[in-house]
Amino acid sequence: MRIKDAIANIHKSHVDDTLHPLYTTWGENLDKQNIWQEYPRPQMQREHYQMLHGEWDYAIVSKEDTDDFISQGKILVPFSPESLLSGVERQLQPDEYLWYQREIVFNKEELHKKEEGNRCILHFDAVDQQAVVYVNEQEVVRHYGGYLPFEADITAYVSETPCTMQVRVQDDSDTSYHTRGKQTLKRGGMFYTAQSGIWQSVWYEWVPENYVQGCRITPNYDDASVTIELCSNKTFEDVSLSFEEGDLSYEVIAREQDGQVITSITAKFQDGTFQRWSPEEPYLYHFTLQAGLDTIRSYFAMRSFTIEKDGKSIPRFCLNHKPYFLNGVLDQGYWPDGLMTAPCDEAFVFDIELAKKLGFNMIRKHIKIEPLRWYYHCDRIGMIVWQDMVNGGTTYNMPWVCYMPTVLPGLGRVIKDNTYHMFSRKSEEGRKLWEQECKDTMDHLYNVPSISTWVPFNEAWGQFDAARIAQDMKKKDSTRTVDHASGWFDQKEGDFNSVHNYFRPLKVEKDDKRAFVISEYGGFACHIKGHSSVDRVFGYKKYDTLEELSKAFHELIEKQVYALEEKGLSGAVYTQLSDVEEEVNGLVTYDRKIVKM
Repeated sequence: MRIKDAIANIHKSHVDDTLHPLYTTWGENLDKQNIWQEYPRPQMQREHYQMLHGEWDYAIVSKEDTDDFISQGKILVPFSPESLLSGVERQLQPDEYLWYQREIVFNKEELHKKEEGNRCILHFDAVDQQAVVYVNEQEVVRHYGGYLPFEADITAYVSETPCTMQVRVQDDSDTSYHTRGKQTLKRGGMFYTAQSGIWQSVWYEWVPENYVQGCRITPNYDDASVTIELCSNKTFEDVSLSFEEGDLSYEVIAREQDGQVITSITAKFQDGTFQRWSPEEPYLYHFTLQAGLDTIRSYFAMRSFTIEKDGKSIPRFCLNHKPYFLNGVLDQGYWPDGLMTAPCDEAFVFDIELAKKLGFNMIRKHIKIEPLRWYYHCDRIGMIVWQDMVNGGTTYNMPWVCYMPTVLPGLGRVIKDNTYHMFSRKSEEGRKLWEQECKDTMDHLYNVPSISTWVPFNEAWGQFDAARIAQDMKKKDSTRTVDHASGWFDQKEGDFNSVHNYFRPLKVEKDDKRAFVISEYGGFACHIKGHSSVDRVFGYKKYDTLEELSKAFHELIEKQVYALEEKGLSGAVYTQLSDVEEEVNGLVTYDRKIVKM
């Protein structure tokens, strides 16, 4: 064990530091009048929509301030006020409110749509953390949780007179048990600058009175079919599908469920054959759905994710029923100029294509839920995704959940995670809230073909009852695998024996039922002056030159990782794709300007 490296990486907060302003090329060339104009939901596209990005008025005030809104300046939406691109660069505190305000002006075509009986639906794809939305001083929706979308019907406010929209945001960050991911008010090491407010798309679209409120797509690989379930308030008079690829026949069945109508469409490949999706051949089937007066465009892919034993009775991760080695990379999804918000769609593509060029076929999306467009690019480019849930819980006991299992990894594997106080999960309300958000995340991302695995817990940050939760997740979604406790504190459930190993030679642990993965390793650091937020190095082994880093990286992959596949290794996840603040263990710099390999 490299004990000196381990000690050097004990978490330290550096709240007094000032981060160096650092921009990506996309941030430097950002067009404020043309931000994130792509339709936000690639698997549920409609024709008539309007993005609400650009400059809004804002104010940050104490919670006790009840005066009328007085603008303190302009904020660039959808970038959080803490980010460079927002134009604010101000940290929202837990005892403050962040207010947004703007006018919405509807054109004659939109007024005509209202007259015809159509509905105007306002969408917020993510607001961190608690949001209340007002239109013309009337509350239209409130939402808790900083990573998931919500919406409101604002048809009543559509008129020739512009309407005024306000959003009030409050963010506890890491002072409460709410989900927060890697955000902290006292950043340092592996925890980063807390952000708040609107950080994903704000938009509205026009829909018929009876419209598709939700769409659930399930590829039935073994049955050569796909099931599409639509949720609506009323039964559709007619439903039809047209496929751009493949020869499929379908039948439609409608039923009532929980006060809503579920329209189930089962489409079968006529000859029983289809194009399989894989990272090597990411084949997508596109279709247009007509449900009454509503029309949406979408896509699906035919693939299967399972754990099956190979010829030597070793459990393996399988893609389309064949053993498939997961050469993965950890991706935090942070940007120096936008924090959790990428500057543009092109930046998403850059990261995913870079990972693929470097030889990876899987990305572990770490403690973050991305906009749906990121997953769309994984689908079409060909990148398997392991999706982490966003962690919560009160302040973590780092010696217990991090340092102890690093030094004594065997000890973490015999400790139960129902000692809630040790895992920062004393609040029953907090545990229930996390479970609901976990289910909501699974529903939100269910249609994404490239997601193979759900990861509820990472390194015991807010972990609790992981065995039961893994079972519940498998019941809710039988089409994917579950890594129930990535790192340590294994509760002997899920589909993987999942280990983090930064300081010891890599090895395989035998498990008769579960596939073995090293879900984090590497973390080699190399600081590049002028391309980092700080002048400090955080990583699990330091290299002074890119040549040294590249040599060590390739030796680790080729001599250790690949050599372990024959012994039973099903996959490994290198830490990490990009630098983040003082973590300089990325394969590309934080500003995405220098690829280190």
